[in-house]
Amino acid sequence: MERHMETRRRPSGRRFGRAAATLSLLTSVVACTSAQAPAPLPGAGNGDEVSVATWNMCGVRQWGCEETGSPKDKFQQLRDLVGDSGVRVLLLQEVCSEDLLSSAVRLGPEWHSVFEPYADVDAAGRRTAVDCTGQGRGQAGYGLLAASRLTDVEVVPSEQPTVGLHRGILCARVPAQGLRVCNAHLSLRESDGEHPDWDFRDDQLGSLFATAATDSRTVFGGDFNAPPPVGSRNTSAWIWPSEAYDTFRECDQKGDSRKGRATHKDGTKIDYLFTLLPRTGCEVVDTKASDHRPLVMRVSRPAADPSATPSAPSADPGVSSAS
Repeated sequence: MERHMETRRRPSGRRFGRAAATLSLLTSVVACTSAQAPAPLPGAGNGDEVSVATWNMCGVRQWGCEETGSPKDKFQQLRDLVGDSGVRVLLLQEVCSEDLLSSAVRLGPEWHSVFEPYADVDAAGRRTAVDCTGQGRGQAGYGLLAASRLTDVEVVPSEQPTVGLHRGILCARVPAQGLRVCNAHLSLRESDGEHPDWDFRDDQLGSLFATAATDSRTVFGGDFNAPPPVGSRNTSAWIWPSEAYDTFRECDQKGDSRKGRATHKDGTKIDYLFTLLPRTGCEVVDTKASDHRPLVMRVSRPAADPSATPSAPSADPGVSSAS
Protein backbone atom coordinates (compact mmCIF):
# COMPACT_ATOMS: atom_id res chain seq x y z
CA MET A 1 0.00 0.00 0.00
CA GLU A 2 1.31 3.45 -0.86
CA ARG A 3 1.57 5.28 2.42
CA HIS A 4 -0.11 8.64 2.93
CA MET A 5 2.19 11.57 3.65
CA GLU A 6 1.59 14.71 5.68
CA THR A 7 3.65 17.89 5.66
CA ARG A 8 3.68 21.05 7.75
CA ARG A 9 3.21 23.20 4.69
CA ARG A 10 -0.26 24.36 3.80
CA PRO A 11 -0.88 25.57 0.23
CA SER A 12 -2.17 29.12 -0.07
CA GLY A 13 -5.01 28.01 -2.33
CA ARG A 14 -6.39 25.18 -4.41
CA ARG A 15 -4.36 23.90 -7.34
CA PHE A 16 -5.74 22.46 -10.52
CA GLY A 17 -4.43 19.56 -12.64
CA ARG A 18 -5.38 18.46 -16.15
CA ALA A 19 -8.98 17.70 -17.05
CA ALA A 20 -10.30 19.72 -14.11
CA ALA A 21 -14.02 19.60 -13.48
CA THR A 22 -16.08 21.99 -11.37
CA LEU A 23 -18.95 20.83 -9.20
CA SER A 24 -21.25 23.28 -7.43
CA LEU A 25 -22.19 22.49 -3.85
CA LEU A 26 -25.92 22.37 -3.30
CA THR A 27 -27.49 25.27 -1.46
CA SER A 28 -29.43 22.90 0.77
CA VAL A 29 -29.12 19.31 1.92
CA VAL A 30 -31.17 16.99 4.06
CA ALA A 31 -30.42 17.27 7.78
CA CYS A 32 -28.99 14.19 9.45
CA THR A 33 -31.17 12.47 12.04
CA SER A 34 -28.46 10.35 13.70
CA ALA A 35 -26.63 12.13 16.51
CA GLN A 36 -24.75 9.33 18.21
CA ALA A 37 -22.61 6.50 16.86
CA PRO A 38 -24.30 3.11 17.19
CA ALA A 39 -22.96 0.05 18.95
CA PRO A 40 -20.71 -2.38 17.06
CA LEU A 41 -22.44 -4.70 14.60
CA PRO A 42 -23.52 -7.97 16.23
CA GLY A 43 -24.55 -9.75 13.03
CA ALA A 44 -26.41 -9.45 9.78
CA GLY A 45 -29.21 -7.18 11.02
CA ASN A 46 -32.80 -7.35 9.79
CA GLY A 47 -34.83 -6.47 6.73
CA ASP A 48 -35.10 -2.83 7.76
CA GLU A 49 -31.30 -2.37 7.68
CA VAL A 50 -28.49 -2.75 5.17
CA SER A 51 -24.74 -3.05 5.76
CA VAL A 52 -22.12 -1.35 3.57
CA ALA A 53 -18.35 -1.85 3.85
CA THR A 54 -15.28 -0.07 2.55
CA TRP A 55 -11.97 -1.89 2.29
CA ASN A 56 -8.60 -1.15 0.73
CA MET A 57 -7.63 -4.72 -0.17
CA CYS A 58 -3.94 -3.97 -0.77
CA GLY A 59 -4.23 -6.28 -3.76
CA VAL A 60 -1.64 -4.54 -5.94
CA ARG A 61 1.36 -6.53 -4.82
CA GLN A 62 4.04 -4.20 -6.21
CA TRP A 63 2.72 -1.40 -3.98
CA GLY A 64 4.15 -2.93 -0.83
CA CYS A 65 1.43 -5.55 -0.51
CA GLU A 66 3.50 -8.71 -0.97
CA GLU A 67 3.15 -9.65 2.70
CA THR A 68 -0.56 -8.88 3.10
CA GLY A 69 -2.01 -12.18 2.01
CA SER A 70 -2.77 -14.02 -1.21
CA PRO A 71 -5.79 -13.40 -3.46
CA LYS A 72 -7.30 -16.45 -1.73
CA ASP A 73 -6.83 -14.79 1.68
CA LYS A 74 -8.43 -11.59 0.45
CA PHE A 75 -11.41 -13.41 -1.01
CA GLN A 76 -11.90 -15.24 2.29
CA GLN A 77 -12.04 -11.84 4.02
CA LEU A 78 -14.69 -10.70 1.55
CA ARG A 79 -16.66 -13.87 2.23
CA ASP A 80 -16.38 -13.26 5.99
CA LEU A 81 -17.65 -9.70 5.59
CA VAL A 82 -20.66 -11.04 3.73
CA GLY A 83 -21.30 -13.94 6.11
CA ASP A 84 -20.30 -12.53 9.50
CA SER A 85 -21.23 -8.85 9.11
CA GLY A 86 -24.07 -9.25 6.63
CA VAL A 87 -22.50 -6.84 4.14
CA ARG A 88 -24.51 -6.39 0.94
CA VAL A 89 -22.45 -3.65 -0.73
CA LEU A 90 -18.66 -3.21 -0.72
CA LEU A 91 -16.53 -0.22 -1.72
CA LEU A 92 -13.12 -1.65 -2.68
CA GLN A 93 -9.79 0.05 -3.40
CA GLU A 94 -6.49 -1.37 -4.67
CA VAL A 95 -8.25 -4.37 -6.18
CA CYS A 96 -7.24 -6.23 -9.35
CA SER A 97 -9.91 -6.43 -12.03
CA GLU A 98 -9.75 -10.20 -12.42
CA ASP A 99 -9.78 -10.72 -8.65
CA LEU A 100 -12.95 -8.63 -8.46
CA LEU A 101 -14.54 -10.60 -11.29
CA SER A 102 -13.62 -13.89 -9.64
CA SER A 103 -15.00 -12.73 -6.29
CA ALA A 104 -18.36 -11.78 -7.80
CA VAL A 105 -18.65 -15.15 -9.52
CA ARG A 106 -17.62 -17.15 -6.43
CA LEU A 107 -19.97 -15.29 -4.09
CA GLY A 108 -22.95 -16.31 -6.20
CA PRO A 109 -25.15 -15.34 -9.15
CA GLU A 110 -26.81 -12.47 -7.28
CA TRP A 111 -23.48 -10.64 -6.92
CA HIS A 112 -22.52 -7.90 -9.37
CA SER A 113 -19.54 -5.57 -9.67
CA VAL A 114 -18.16 -2.59 -11.56
CA PHE A 115 -14.50 -1.63 -11.89
CA GLU A 116 -12.56 1.52 -12.75
CA PRO A 117 -8.79 1.29 -13.42
CA TYR A 118 -6.13 3.58 -12.05
CA ALA A 119 -3.97 5.39 -14.59
CA ASP A 120 -0.42 6.72 -14.58
CA VAL A 121 -0.27 10.06 -16.42
CA ASP A 122 3.00 11.42 -17.79
CA ALA A 123 4.09 14.98 -18.56
CA ALA A 124 2.60 14.75 -22.05
CA GLY A 125 -0.79 13.71 -20.66
CA ARG A 126 -0.52 10.09 -21.81
CA ARG A 127 -2.45 7.65 -19.63
CA THR A 128 -1.11 4.17 -18.90
CA ALA A 129 -3.05 1.51 -17.03
CA VAL A 130 -1.45 -0.09 -13.97
CA ASP A 131 -1.19 -3.85 -14.37
CA CYS A 132 -1.38 -6.10 -11.34
CA THR A 133 1.59 -8.40 -10.90
CA GLY A 134 0.78 -12.07 -11.07
CA GLN A 135 -0.54 -14.01 -14.02
CA GLY A 136 -4.08 -13.21 -15.14
CA ARG A 137 -4.96 -10.70 -12.43
CA GLY A 138 -5.73 -7.82 -14.77
CA GLN A 139 -5.46 -4.11 -14.00
CA ALA A 140 -5.26 -2.27 -10.68
CA GLY A 141 -8.16 -0.05 -9.72
CA TYR A 142 -11.17 0.49 -7.48
CA GLY A 143 -14.69 -0.86 -7.69
CA LEU A 144 -18.06 -1.76 -6.25
CA LEU A 145 -19.33 -5.21 -5.33
CA ALA A 146 -22.98 -5.78 -4.43
CA ALA A 147 -25.42 -8.61 -3.79
CA SER A 148 -27.80 -7.19 -6.41
CA ARG A 149 -27.65 -5.22 -9.63
CA LEU A 150 -25.81 -1.90 -9.85
CA THR A 151 -27.36 0.80 -12.06
CA ASP A 152 -26.59 4.37 -13.15
CA VAL A 153 -22.85 3.77 -12.83
CA GLU A 154 -20.76 6.92 -13.19
CA VAL A 155 -17.24 8.19 -12.60
CA VAL A 156 -17.49 11.55 -10.84
CA PRO A 157 -15.09 14.17 -12.29
CA SER A 158 -12.52 15.27 -9.73
CA GLU A 159 -9.19 17.07 -9.59
CA GLN A 160 -6.21 14.77 -10.22
CA PRO A 161 -2.43 15.23 -10.29
CA THR A 162 -0.95 16.81 -13.41
CA VAL A 163 1.66 14.07 -13.53
CA GLY A 164 1.28 10.90 -11.51
CA LEU A 165 -1.30 8.33 -10.45
CA HIS A 166 -4.97 9.11 -11.06
CA ARG A 167 -7.41 7.49 -8.66
CA GLY A 168 -11.02 8.70 -8.55
CA ILE A 169 -14.66 8.50 -7.46
CA LEU A 170 -17.09 5.81 -8.66
CA CYS A 171 -20.83 5.91 -7.92
CA ALA A 172 -23.78 3.65 -8.64
CA ARG A 173 -27.30 2.95 -7.46
CA VAL A 174 -28.26 -0.27 -5.69
CA PRO A 175 -32.04 -0.36 -6.29
CA ALA A 176 -32.63 -3.55 -4.31
CA GLN A 177 -31.24 -1.83 -1.21
CA GLY A 178 -32.71 1.62 -1.94
CA LEU A 179 -29.20 3.09 -1.87
CA ARG A 180 -26.81 5.08 -3.94
CA VAL A 181 -23.15 4.40 -3.11
CA CYS A 182 -19.93 6.24 -3.98
CA ASN A 183 -16.43 4.84 -3.62
CA ALA A 184 -13.54 7.33 -3.43
CA HIS A 185 -9.80 6.77 -3.40
CA LEU A 186 -8.09 10.11 -2.83
CA SER A 187 -4.64 11.19 -3.96
CA LEU A 188 -1.67 11.01 -1.67
CA ARG A 189 -0.16 14.24 -0.40
CA GLU A 190 2.77 15.30 -2.64
CA SER A 191 1.64 12.93 -5.41
CA ASP A 192 1.98 15.34 -8.34
CA GLY A 193 5.27 14.76 -10.15
CA GLU A 194 5.37 18.31 -11.50
CA HIS A 195 3.99 20.13 -8.47
CA PRO A 196 4.74 18.14 -5.30
CA ASP A 197 3.47 20.97 -3.07
CA TRP A 198 -0.04 20.81 -4.54
CA ASP A 199 -2.72 18.96 -2.57
CA PHE A 200 -5.77 17.66 -4.44
CA ARG A 201 -7.63 16.07 -1.56
CA ASP A 202 -9.69 19.16 -0.68
CA ASP A 203 -11.06 19.42 -4.22
CA GLN A 204 -11.63 15.67 -4.38
CA LEU A 205 -13.55 15.71 -1.09
CA GLY A 206 -15.52 18.70 -2.34
CA SER A 207 -16.57 16.78 -5.46
CA LEU A 208 -17.46 13.70 -3.39
CA PHE A 209 -19.59 15.54 -0.82
CA ALA A 210 -21.31 17.62 -3.52
CA THR A 211 -22.26 14.45 -5.37
CA ALA A 212 -23.53 12.79 -2.18
CA ALA A 213 -25.67 15.83 -1.41
CA THR A 214 -27.75 15.26 -4.56
CA ASP A 215 -29.39 12.14 -3.06
CA SER A 216 -30.17 11.68 0.62
CA ARG A 217 -29.94 7.87 0.23
CA THR A 218 -26.22 7.97 -0.57
CA VAL A 219 -23.64 6.03 1.45
CA PHE A 220 -20.14 7.12 0.47
CA GLY A 221 -16.57 6.76 1.58
CA GLY A 222 -13.37 4.90 0.82
CA ASP A 223 -9.67 5.41 1.37
CA PHE A 224 -9.15 9.16 1.85
CA ASN A 225 -5.40 8.98 2.55
CA ALA A 226 -5.92 11.53 5.33
CA PRO A 227 -6.61 11.45 9.07
CA PRO A 228 -9.80 12.92 10.57
CA PRO A 229 -9.84 16.70 11.16
CA VAL A 230 -8.73 16.48 14.78
CA GLY A 231 -5.59 17.29 16.75
CA SER A 232 -3.37 20.36 16.93
CA ARG A 233 -0.64 18.64 14.90
CA ASN A 234 -2.92 17.70 12.02
CA THR A 235 -1.64 19.79 9.10
CA SER A 236 -4.28 18.49 6.69
CA ALA A 237 -7.45 19.26 8.66
CA TRP A 238 -8.13 22.14 6.25
CA ILE A 239 -8.93 19.72 3.38
CA TRP A 240 -12.24 18.64 4.95
CA PRO A 241 -15.46 20.35 3.78
CA SER A 242 -17.75 21.83 6.39
CA GLU A 243 -20.45 19.23 5.65
CA ALA A 244 -18.28 16.40 6.95
CA TYR A 245 -19.26 15.27 10.48
CA ASP A 246 -21.94 17.98 10.60
CA THR A 247 -24.54 17.56 7.86
CA PHE A 248 -23.21 14.09 7.07
CA ARG A 249 -22.27 11.64 9.82
CA GLU A 250 -19.38 9.19 9.71
CA CYS A 251 -19.68 5.50 10.55
CA ASP A 252 -17.54 5.68 13.72
CA GLN A 253 -18.59 9.18 14.81
CA LYS A 254 -19.80 9.57 18.40
CA GLY A 255 -21.61 12.85 18.95
CA ASP A 256 -19.25 15.64 17.94
CA SER A 257 -16.12 13.49 18.24
CA ARG A 258 -14.41 12.95 14.87
CA LYS A 259 -11.55 10.70 15.89
CA GLY A 260 -12.80 7.18 15.18
CA ARG A 261 -10.94 3.90 15.51
CA ALA A 262 -7.79 3.14 13.53
CA THR A 263 -8.31 1.53 10.11
CA HIS A 264 -4.65 1.30 9.04
CA LYS A 265 -1.96 -0.88 10.54
CA ASP A 266 0.08 2.23 11.46
CA GLY A 267 -2.61 3.19 13.99
CA THR A 268 -4.34 5.93 11.99
CA LYS A 269 -7.84 6.26 10.61
CA ILE A 270 -7.84 6.94 6.87
CA ASP A 271 -10.90 4.91 5.76
CA TYR A 272 -14.39 6.39 6.06
CA LEU A 273 -18.11 5.87 5.46
CA PHE A 274 -20.52 8.85 5.54
CA THR A 275 -24.28 9.15 5.09
CA LEU A 276 -27.40 11.17 5.84
CA LEU A 277 -29.28 7.97 6.68
CA PRO A 278 -29.70 6.89 10.33
CA ARG A 279 -26.75 4.74 11.39
CA THR A 280 -27.55 1.61 13.36
CA GLY A 281 -24.13 -0.05 13.60
CA CYS A 282 -20.42 0.45 12.94
CA GLU A 283 -17.60 -2.10 13.01
CA VAL A 284 -13.86 -2.04 12.32
CA VAL A 285 -12.89 -5.58 11.29
CA ASP A 286 -9.47 -6.99 12.11
CA THR A 287 -7.79 -8.71 9.18
CA LYS A 288 -4.43 -10.15 8.18
CA ALA A 289 -5.31 -9.89 4.47
CA SER A 290 -4.44 -6.19 4.05
CA ASP A 291 -2.72 -3.26 5.73
CA HIS A 292 -6.21 -1.70 6.02
CA ARG A 293 -9.04 -2.93 8.21
CA PRO A 294 -12.50 -3.12 6.62
CA LEU A 295 -14.99 -0.57 7.94
CA VAL A 296 -18.63 -1.72 8.06
CA MET A 297 -21.62 0.57 8.58
CA ARG A 298 -25.23 -0.50 9.02
CA VAL A 299 -27.93 2.01 8.12
CA SER A 300 -31.71 2.06 8.14
CA ARG A 301 -32.91 0.87 4.76
CA PRO A 302 -34.53 3.78 2.89
CA ALA A 303 -37.69 3.56 0.84
CA ALA A 304 -37.41 1.92 -2.57
CA ASP A 305 -35.58 4.00 -5.16
CA PRO A 306 -38.30 5.59 -7.35
CA SER A 307 -35.82 6.06 -10.21
CA ALA A 308 -35.28 2.30 -10.53
CA THR A 309 -37.26 0.84 -13.43
CA PRO A 310 -37.05 -2.56 -15.17
CA SER A 311 -35.53 -0.85 -18.21
CA ALA A 312 -32.84 1.04 -16.31
CA PRO A 313 -29.28 0.25 -17.45
CA SER A 314 -27.43 -2.02 -15.06
CA ALA A 315 -24.08 -3.64 -14.60
CA ASP A 316 -23.74 -7.24 -15.71
CA PRO A 317 -22.44 -9.87 -13.28
CA GLY A 318 -18.70 -9.64 -12.84
CA VAL A 319 -16.68 -6.60 -13.85
CA SER A 320 -17.43 -3.83 -16.29
CA SER A 321 -15.66 -0.53 -16.77
CA ALA A 322 -17.57 2.56 -15.75
CA SER A 323 -15.69 4.79 -18.15
